[in-house]
Formats: sequence, structure tokens, C-alpha cells
Amino acid sequence: MDVTTRRPLGASGLEVTVASYGGGSLANFYRRLTNDDAAALLDAAWNSGIRYFDTAPVYGRGRSERRLGAFLDGKPRDSFVISTKVGRIMEPARGNLQEDGIFLDPAPFNPRYDYSYDGVMRSYEHSLQRLGMDRVDILYVHDIGEMIHGDLADARLGELKDGGLKALEELRSSGDISAYGLGVNELQACFDCLEYGDPDAFLLAGRYTLLEQSAALPLLDKCLERQVSVVAGSVFNSGILATGPVPGAHYNYGEASKQVLETVRRMEATCRDHDVELATAALHFPLTHPAVVSVLLGVGTTTSLARNMASLQAEVPDVLWRELAKMEIASPAAIGA
Repeated sequence: MDVTTRRPLGASGLEVTVASYGGGSLANFYRRLTNDDAAALLDAAWNSGIRYFDTAPVYGRGRSERRLGAFLDGKPRDSFVISTKVGRIMEPARGNLQEDGIFLDPAPFNPRYDYSYDGVMRSYEHSLQRLGMDRVDILYVHDIGEMIHGDLADARLGELKDGGLKALEELRSSGDISAYGLGVNELQACFDCLEYGDPDAFLLAGRYTLLEQSAALPLLDKCLERQVSVVAGSVFNSGILATGPVPGAHYNYGEASKQVLETVRRMEATCRDHDVELATAALHFPLTHPAVVSVLLGVGTTTSLARNMASLQAEVPDVLWRELAKMEIASPAAIGA
């Protein structure tokens, strides 16, 4: 697979590379990076051919956007695609910083949810300032849905439908952005958006992976019909598909259950029978569906980046997918079997 190949993003006119870079790690995601470390990581991504970069205001409370913008400064603007997110406003902490334990040493800002018209416009303008750019290509509405908001989910969605959506449509119509969609971890939020909005793409994290496919297939098929692209994030399900079924392996941000460990153990053995690393299969799998245009690599070291890029360029025989489908590990429909 040529991971530098560019694929159309919906009907937006944008094209994104098959391999893309997720900027969460730039914001000290569970490990601290210096500015030089971040620049080296981005330089390695650029030199490997990646030309689509994703970030968000909440990643390190602006730290990811600042580091990414500093790196891209001076690169020809039309040579890359960049996405960021709306839905949270970063407000000065003024000595009362609320740390989350995920992004270490965050910038001195606290997030406040705001999916209103003014909130989306303000978030977009703030992102431009942090990035040092006069436009971004894609805006994703971040973390809308029940998983994050619980009992407030309906109210948050109402705020978006009554206000923020109008802002996104205006920004796209004016050419300030080329595309909009959602950046989420849950399927229902995407189904809902297809009803109330006119999205170009979804950045869907952890829901279409070697471990999880069946529930996502109806969404991906509908996206294909609507010419809405999917960018696949968290393809390792937060760790286990990269590490394998080792003690303490993480699955969806928690410790993997015995059942998940056993499934991954069987999956890993089948991959080994076909001389394919488990992580390689996990990286390739989402791209078997034609709605998926890019796999987001959220790596925090140049070594991991090089390993992932090599895996994406490795050959995976079709027979592996058929074997996994026979074992009822991969859905036959997911691989066209």
C-alpha cells in the first residue's frame, strides 16, 4: 500500500493521505514531550509522506495546535490538509488549572463546552490564532453525544442543531473551511448527524477496528451512499491491538477483559500463521471498507511512527481476512466475504 496516496474526502474537493497524523500525542498524552521532541516527530511524519494532520483545542489546552502550527509554518499551505475541532472553548485558568491526568503539563486554560453559533465561531478563531493560520480545511464537532455528556447529551445536541451547525454551514459556504463533520467515539452521534446535517466526513475513533466492526457497518455503508468519508482513529482500541494480549493490556481506555484477551490471542495466532503482525492487520483492516479514506496514527515517538508506516506498507493477504471471518472474529460483511 502506498500510504502517501491521496483519497478524496467526501465531496469537499479535499484529498487526504491514506496515513494521517493525530496530534493528541503532541500535547503530552500520558508522556511529556519538549517542543524539540514534537518538532522531530512531526518532521518524521512529514518526511514519511503524511500530509494530513489532525488536532484539537483540548489537546493539552492548545499545546497541540501551537506545536503543529509552528511546525507547518513555512510549508506551502496547499501541500497539506489540517483539521481541528470545535465544541470546547479554552478559558484562562487564572491559577485554578483543572488537570485531567491525560494531557500532562497542560497550558493554563480550562475547557468549557459550547456548541452554540458564537461558541463555534469563537473556537474556530482561537484555533486560527494558536495555529498561526488564516484557515483550516476541516472542522470536526468534538465529543458530541451521550458517551461524554450523559444526561446533558440532548441539550448539547440541541445547542449544536440550533446554533453551531449554522456556523459550520456558513464557514463552509464562505470558503473559510472546506469540510465539516464530527470527531467522536460513538456511532449514534454520526447517525444523528446524517439526519440533521450535511457532513463531509467523520473522524470515528475506536468503532471500526479488527475487534469491532458489526455495529459500525450500517453507518459506513450509509456514509458510502451519502459520499461522506470516514477517518479511522484509535485503530488499536487504545492499545491491545498493538501490544497483543499481554498482562494489563488496555482496551477502550480500560484494562482488557478475559474475553477480549482470549479473542485477541486467537486473532494474533491466526495472523502469525500468515506471517502478519497483529498490529499490521489492525492498521490495514479499516481500509478494507471503501468509506474509510485514512488511518490516523496517534503515535508519540519517531520509532512508533516508523514502525506503523512500515506496517501500512506491508502486504496483508486476503486469505487472512477470510480466516478471521471463519473464526467469527472479523465480520464477513466487513471484508466483503
